Amino acid sequence: MADLRVPPGRAGRLRLRRSLDVARRGADLLDQKLRVLRTRHAELLRVEREAGERWHRQLAQAERWLRRGLLLSGEEALDPADFTRPAELAVSWTSTMGVRHPGTVTCAVPPREPDDPTPANTALVHAEAAYAEAVRAAAAYAVARSASRAVGDEVVRTRRRLRALRRHWVPRLETALAAADRALEQSEHEDAVRRRWAAGAQSAAAAARPDR
Repeated sequence: MADLRVPPGRAGRLRLRRSLDVARRGADLLDQKLRVLRTRHAELLRVEREAGERWHRQLAQAERWLRRGLLLSGEEALDPADFTRPAELAVSWTSTMGVRHPGTVTCAVPPREPDDPTPANTALVHAEAAYAEAVRAAAAYAVARSASRAVGDEVVRTRRRLRALRRHWVPRLETALAAADRALEQSEHEDAVRRRWAAGAQSAAAAARPDR
């Protein structure tokens, strides 16, 4: 925390009050933001978990079909060149409370060309389709994971800022304001005493002067 530099007197007290009001309003806004972020983060974690489970199911299914196909036709039936087709991804972005993160993804797996060699057996046909679904599921999981990480990081940052305001900055301003109030009250009391003393001294001097 930066050192408090407060001018003396009423100007300093006014500045402290304004700073304290700003800090309290900031803490309230951060608290509202944190609640929204936590709700959204919980939702994104659920989506991530479901997407991860779907990806693992699709991958396991594809591997089962692949093993069956290889048992039927042997490893020589699997030519990587016949099954390698790059997928095309399109990610849309969104934001939550100012946090930019992936929203949705479209994953297109190009179909087999008419002149491409066909798989050696039906199991490999099923494996090819299942791996395409696994790729799409993996893309959805990657987007969900990235989104949950981005929002989760902001939850941590916002919580730290809120804690710093409420546990350190606001109490520090409150303490400084209370000290300024006491100092100003003491100064005003001393001024009043001096004025009374000066007024009494003037009255005594006037009374002591001989009449002309």
